[in-house]
Amino acid sequence: MANIYYEKDVDRSAIASRKVAILGYGSQGHAHALNLKESGVDVCVGLRDGSSSAAKASEAGLEVRSLSDASAWADVIMVLLPDTDQAAVYEEHIAPNLQAGDALAFAHGFNIRFDLIAAPADVDVIMVAPKGPGHLVRRTYAEGGGVPCLIAVEQDASGGAKALALAYADGVGGARAGVIETTFTEECETDLFGEQVVLCGGMTELVRSGFDTLVDAGYQPEIAYFECLHELKLIVDLMYEQGIGGMRYSVSDTAEYGDLSRGPRVVDDHVRATMKQILTEIQTGAFAEEWVSEAHGGRENFRRLEAEGHEHRIEKVGSELRAMMPWISAGKVSVQEASGGQG
Repeated sequence: MANIYYEKDVDRSAIASRKVAILGYGSQGHAHALNLKESGVDVCVGLRDGSSSAAKASEAGLEVRSLSDASAWADVIMVLLPDTDQAAVYEEHIAPNLQAGDALAFAHGFNIRFDLIAAPADVDVIMVAPKGPGHLVRRTYAEGGGVPCLIAVEQDASGGAKALALAYADGVGGARAGVIETTFTEECETDLFGEQVVLCGGMTELVRSGFDTLVDAGYQPEIAYFECLHELKLIVDLMYEQGIGGMRYSVSDTAEYGDLSRGPRVVDDHVRATMKQILTEIQTGAFAEEWVSEAHGGRENFRRLEAEGHEHRIEKVGSELRAMMPWISAGKVSVQEASGGQG
C-alpha cells in the first residue's frame, strides 16, 4: 500500500523560512504561487523577459522576477515550464545560481527520469505533483479544500528533502486531501502511459473510431456525435464519483451487459500487446528521445498530426452541436482563452 500523508503529518517549519521561486505562470504555476503565498510562504514568480504572464502575476499580488533573478533569490526552485524547455532553462538560468542546500523541485518527473537535467550532489531534488489541473488546485484551496498530491525525493542532500516536499504539498493544499509518496520514475512512466494509452491517445482514438464506424455505416453524424462523444461525460462522471462498479450499477441492464460482453472484444489481446509496447517505449526512453527531438526540430510531425486532428469530421459536427447547447460552456472560460503561456 502507498504511504499517504495528511496535515497532521506535516512539519510546516520545513518551508517556513524558505524562499520559493515558481518558474512559469501557466495552469499549475499560478495555482502553486498563489496557494503558497496565502499559506504564508515567501514566494516569487520567475518568467522569461517579455512574458505575457508577467502582468497577470503582478496583478495577482505576486512578485515577478526574471528566471535568473528568481533562481538566485530562492533556495527552493519549482520548475513549472514545458517539459521540452526545462533543460535549456536549467542550464542558462538555474544551474549558475544554485547553492549548496538549495532544493530543485518539479511537478513531473520527465527531465529527471530521462537524465535531461542533472542537479549537483549538494542540492535536494524533489517532486510535488498535484493530481488535478491548476484551476482546480487553486479553486479547491480557496474553498478550504485541496487536490491530492504526489511527492517524491530523487536526491536528499540535506536530509530534509521529504519533509520539505510534504510541507510544499501542504502549502498548495494537498495535505488537506492526501499526499501519496512515489518516485520520479513511477510518476513519470505511469503519467506518460496514462496520457498515451487511456486519457488522451486511447480515448480520442476510440471516440473518433466509433464515430467513423457509425457515420460510414450511414447513420447521421449528429447522432453518432451524441452517442460516441457527448454522452462520454456522463459515464466518466459516474466512474469518477463511484468507480467502474458504480457506473455499471447506474446504467441500464442492457448497457451493462453490452459493457461486460463487448468491451473485452474492443480492447482485446492485440490492444493489450500494443499497450505493453507503448509502455516499453516509455520505460526505455524511446518516447522521450522522440518527443524531445520533435520539439527541438521544429515540430513538423507534431503540427501535421495536430492539423489532421482538427480536420476530422467529428470536430465540425461537434462545433455545430455545441453551439446549440450554450449551457455547456456558460460562465466558463475556454481553454484557449485561459491558456496564458507558461513562462
